[in-house]
Amino acid sequence: MSILSVSGATVHYDAILAVSDVSVTVPKGAIVTILGANGAGKSSLLNAVMGVVPAEGRFRFRDRDLAGLGAETRVAAGISLVPEKRELFTTMTVEDNLRLGRFRLRRAGSPEPMLREMFALFPRLQERRRQLAGTLSGGERQMLAMARALMGEPELLMLDEPSLGLAPLIVREILGTAARLRDNGTSILLVEQNARAALAIADYGYVLENGSVMLEGEPAALQADRRVIESYLGMRGVAAR
Repeated sequence: MSILSVSGATVHYDAILAVSDVSVTVPKGAIVTILGANGAGKSSLLNAVMGVVPAEGRFRFRDRDLAGLGAETRVAAGISLVPEKRELFTTMTVEDNLRLGRFRLRRAGSPEPMLREMFALFPRLQERRRQLAGTLSGGERQMLAMARALMGEPELLMLDEPSLGLAPLIVREILGTAARLRDNGTSILLVEQNARAALAIADYGYVLENGSVMLEGEPAALQADRRVIESYLGMRGVAAR
């Protein structure tokens, strides 16, 4: 059963075609990754799903057509996006950023249980709960951005380049957390340039080039494909043998 189904997605920025007739499916409880170089259309596709850029095509979340629905309505339906730039409130504390992530569910009761859950998931955030978000390290900011999105209890979490600018050890920690979230039932659409790290946790993958799907398949098949090896895994010498 799919939680997200995208058919024929097309995004233009004036005369520039960023996404061209892309179709993607995210099964419930799975991690689907979208790989590609800078400018391939990965972020534009996520923004189209989120409703923050105009797009053509058909977008369905669970059995609901998203056509005509704004970003706030899509968030309320259960979709959350952690953008590439994280977009934190840097002059507010870690805890206040998290509480804002609960805003749409403010009538559902106290945020305290979800705060405890996020602090258990990201212990470093509990250590820095009174610290201003703008003073955090890059890895801590990524953790906070993910935790804030999770405060809204989304069924679909979209992550845009979560490894960007982070040390390898922090990347493993962040993506390991994504895998645990999947194992606990959260569906994840993961955009990444780090193909090796993304394919290590994904259940299925798509490769975008120039706004179109060049290749798709299970991680093992993508890792064995010569085009992926040469373009994204940094193993030209291995591929040539």
